[in-house]
Amino acid sequence: MGLFSNDYESAGPGIAKNAPKKKGLALFFDLFFRKIWKLFGLNMLFFIFVIPLIGILPAAYYIKDPKASLAVIGLLLLIFAVNLGPALAGLSKVMRMFIIERHTFIGRDFFKGYRDNFKKAAIVGVIDILALVSAFAGYNVYPVMAVEYGKVFYIPLVLTFSVALVVLMMNYYIFLMMTATDLSLRDLIKNSFALAFVALKENIITTVILGVISALMVVLFLYALPFFTLALPFIPVAIMWFVVCFNSYPVIQKYVITPFYESRGELNPELTDGSDEIEEETLFEDMGGKEKPIEKRKKGKGKKHIS
Repeated sequence: MGLFSNDYESAGPGIAKNAPKKKGLALFFDLFFRKIWKLFGLNMLFFIFVIPLIGILPAAYYIKDPKASLAVIGLLLLIFAVNLGPALAGLSKVMRMFIIERHTFIGRDFFKGYRDNFKKAAIVGVIDILALVSAFAGYNVYPVMAVEYGKVFYIPLVLTFSVALVVLMMNYYIFLMMTATDLSLRDLIKNSFALAFVALKENIITTVILGVISALMVVLFLYALPFFTLALPFIPVAIMWFVVCFNSYPVIQKYVITPFYESRGELNPELTDGSDEIEEETLFEDMGGKEKPIEKRKKGKGKKHIS
């Protein structure tokens, strides 16, 4: 049946039960467009935890007392820093279910991931904020020092950005592993650090894509502020995190989860859909992909009978 045709009488052969699974870009866009509205909903949930950060500008502008303004800004930053990690953990829990194509309840699983991983995720979130602030400070300080005291100060600038880049790539894995395993925070950090280098190709691709999306957001902010303001609760973070999880979770399966099950002589249940189990005798066989298309009935002349 065509999109704009009125042919409702013919049908295709159906979808075969054992049809080959999509991979790569085909799988990415298939999942993305099937989950697009849920991604919007997830972004709105995450946006709740960004509100303290957005409140900094009004606090700085409207509170005239410098001490009171600084106190409110500090409190808002603290609330944002503590909740950033747990919110990403909640986002990761739902995204993981998308990637392995398991059913999920968006709100329930988001807040379950938030609550269950609060302590570890909050620590990671604060570390992320500190790394971001350090990178920003290095960007503003070291070039000035290099001009005044010599180019040797470009070395700590490069080191600062290198550390920030490694921390960024570690974030591609740490929250996903946090929601998929019961590893300690120490092991989560150790494994994330290792995967930042082991899967360097995937990490570079992810970083480039995130950079393109971020650049688009900056352009919208500069040249289409009203549209950007309206779109902010719906679009950016969930889509960017979907890219991260799609590229990173297979790496976690390969190097962390699957080896764990293999060490116990078991199959990774995330990589199966139950078809590997012994099937009992059934009365009916799934004929998806085997049916013959239903031919459209030819219209004949003469009287029509209503039955």
